[in-house]
Amino acid sequence: MAEEKNDVDVSAEASAKVEEKVVEEAAPVATTEKAAEAKPAETTPVEAKKEVAAEESKSRLPTAADLLADEVIEPIKRKKGSKNVPFGIAFVKTTFNNTIVSITDMRGNVVSWSSAGRCNFKGSRKSTAFAATTVAQDAARTAISHGMTEVEVRVQGPGAGRESAVRAIQSAGLSITTIKDTTAIPHNGCRPPKRRRV
Repeated sequence: MAEEKNDVDVSAEASAKVEEKVVEEAAPVATTEKAAEAKPAETTPVEAKKEVAAEESKSRLPTAADLLADEVIEPIKRKKGSKNVPFGIAFVKTTFNNTIVSITDMRGNVVSWSSAGRCNFKGSRKSTAFAATTVAQDAARTAISHGMTEVEVRVQGPGAGRESAVRAIQSAGLSITTIKDTTAIPHNGCRPPKRRRV
């Protein structure tokens, strides 16, 4: 009887040892599989962050900012007869009724221009700051397609779109070196228009 108990204990110990060996043998296989999966990737932390960001951007739904950015930013192609002018001057003329933006080379030859009427604004809408933004972006895109990268900005007139036009030129991709106000100031010359009675 005692021998049978010892046999049972020995067989139980042997089966436990066999199970431990099986588990130990299975564990290195699992780690080698993980290592084999990890070895080909071998990415730096920067690349890993980029991959994670790319996966997140694919999985999430687009926001309003993403949708608006896609419409505003269009790839700018070079025109066939491009003038290849890297530096220029952007003249922004804002009046109470209209906004006109002309972008020239350093000698004064016009590379691109735009106005509120050309951008399909009519009547009182031509004098708004939004119209000035649209006009400046239109002129800047055309100038960029001719190879322009840097501009001096010269602002003239008392209109509503002065600042918004300058911001639009910069947001379109042109870097602004200087901004000058060239509004003419009379030394008591012409008689101004009469004031409105509303």
